[in-house]
Formats: sequence, structure tokens, C-alpha cells
Amino acid sequence: MNTLIAYGTKYGCAEKCAIELSNELDGMVDTVNLKETNKIELAKYDRVIIGGSAYIGKIQKEVTDFINLNLNELMKKEIGLFICGMQEGEELKKEIAENFPEQLLEKAISVKHFGGEFIFRKMNFFERAIVKKISKVTSDKSDIKHDNIKKLAIELCNMN
Repeated sequence: MNTLIAYGTKYGCAEKCAIELSNELDGMVDTVNLKETNKIELAKYDRVIIGGSAYIGKIQKEVTDFINLNLNELMKKEIGLFICGMQEGEELKKEIAENFPEQLLEKAISVKHFGGEFIFRKMNFFERAIVKKISKVTSDKSDIKHDNIKKLAIELCNMN
């Protein structure tokens, strides 16, 4: 089973999660940062996992562009989806619904929230101020949900 993990990342959390996920999967796995390239030969993959981090409710533009450009081909693949961020509950459900097309969500074997991180040294002044005000967090915080990364891998691998 050949797998592509295509992701977008702003500060590196989604990349960490994509790499961790790649280590949980069997077969050939390629990880591609969509900020670096969107020219991907999808025909060589049986399974495609797409994800990124959400900021102010939106996933990276390169993730949205990749999905929109390749939606017909993606609908022929086994699909997994993930989102990184600090939202929970209804806000998280809303983020997922607004950032992935409905038909792709319905097609997906697994959709998971991988948690997120606030790494202040990677943020500009404005971003730090917003995070401090909205999230009430004043120092680095990591809440990567390693169990959800494993669950996505297991759910996809159990399809074969």
C-alpha cells in the first residue's frame, strides 16, 4: 500500500504530526509539505492523508488548493484527514466541516484532530498578543494528541 501524507504547516506542528503518522503506517509512505510543492503524481498512491493546522479557523491555503485541484482523483483513493489546532468540542467540529469539502469528509475512512501547539518564539508580536488574549496562554504549550495519530493509522490500516 503506497501512502501520501500531504500537509500544510505554519509553525511545524502539522509537520511533526505527519512525520509521526508516517512512522505508524505500513508500506511506502511519502510525506509532502504542500508549501514546498503541490505537483504530486497521485496515480502512484493508493491512500492519501491530508491535513494541516488551523489558524483563526482556516487551514493553510495550500491544503485547500491541493484538495480543490485534485478532488476528482482524491475521490478514487482511500482518504484520511487530520487537522491540528487547539480548538475542541463544537468549535473543532465546525473547523473540520468548514475546511474540508463535504464529499471528501464523507469519503474519508478516518478524520482526526491531532491537537496543537503554541510556540511563542515562532510567532510574531501580533500573533503572540492574540494567543495570549484569546487562549489565556502565556508560555509555550504542546497538546499533540499522539493517541489520535495512532488511531488514524490503525483505522486506515484496518481497511486492508
